[in-house]
Amino acid sequence: MALGVDGFRVGCWTDRVHATGCTVVLSPEGTLGAMAVRGGAPGTREGAALGPTGKIKECHAVVLSGGSAFGLATADGVVDWCVGHGIGYDKAVARIPIVGAAIVFDLRVAGAPRPGRDAGWAACEAAVDDDPAMGAVGVGAGCTVGKTAGIEHAARSGQGIAVARGGGVTVGALIAVNALGDVLDERGEVLAGSRAPAGSPRFPFVGPVVAEVESTVIGCLVTDARLDKHEAWRAADLASSGIARAVEPAHTTYDGDALFLLCAQRVPASVDVVAHLGAQAVSAAIRAAVRAVAAPSAPAPGAAGGETAR
Repeated sequence: MALGVDGFRVGCWTDRVHATGCTVVLSPEGTLGAMAVRGGAPGTREGAALGPTGKIKECHAVVLSGGSAFGLATADGVVDWCVGHGIGYDKAVARIPIVGAAIVFDLRVAGAPRPGRDAGWAACEAAVDDDPAMGAVGVGAGCTVGKTAGIEHAARSGQGIAVARGGGVTVGALIAVNALGDVLDERGEVLAGSRAPAGSPRFPFVGPVVAEVESTVIGCLVTDARLDKHEAWRAADLASSGIARAVEPAHTTYDGDALFLLCAQRVPASVDVVAHLGAQAVSAAIRAAVRAVAAPSAPAPGAAGGETAR
């Protein structure tokens, strides 16, 4: 099952030519959604509605996309797909899907195509109840890390997944790793990071060297836990500590770090259990993303289920 929780489906659309893409998570009926932001430069859709003071509870899908702010248009395609499949709040005059979205900056060439409405629709069409490929696929297609000394010294990254379980609760994480900082392994050593020579000026001690670099870690957590809206937001916010465990530095002015949490509302659970498992899954997914890109035997994008490609 996708991300360890029955009923969720994941699909990817990848433009391998231009190294960009998007990944969608489709929710089972009745899923409660929340979103928390830790970075200083987020690009999101439905952030206020899914925040702690928002009235909206149910979230029908989340899309993570490349293309910077242009990539938020992928959510329009996801909305169209949901409407076409009878998904959304029934307001008599229309079905209104709630689709959360967040983006990473992967623009490298002026005028290159960016993920848009058609990409969002295609990712939905590709969605299956199995885990997606990891690495340079979907939203991870153009991700990089280790930009503290400039983008020219960055290392490749991608999207990663991980599942954590405990106390009868499951939390799965799908994370796009496009961080300014380096990714650290379980021992705190650099797993993937800046390839600049030792002694090179680095953020935060030299700001201008990264002034034009936009970075972020974004993701979607799914769980079978039953939480209310404020509890779900709190759990998502606390699960962001998983980013700080695996990325250094994290949550900077230049990062748009944001996490969604989708609760299937099946298992009674406390905020702390979901947050604890969420942080574990987030840090593991971040490391899995860069390991998938680096592994010589890593499957080609699309080898796992749920992908269409250009």
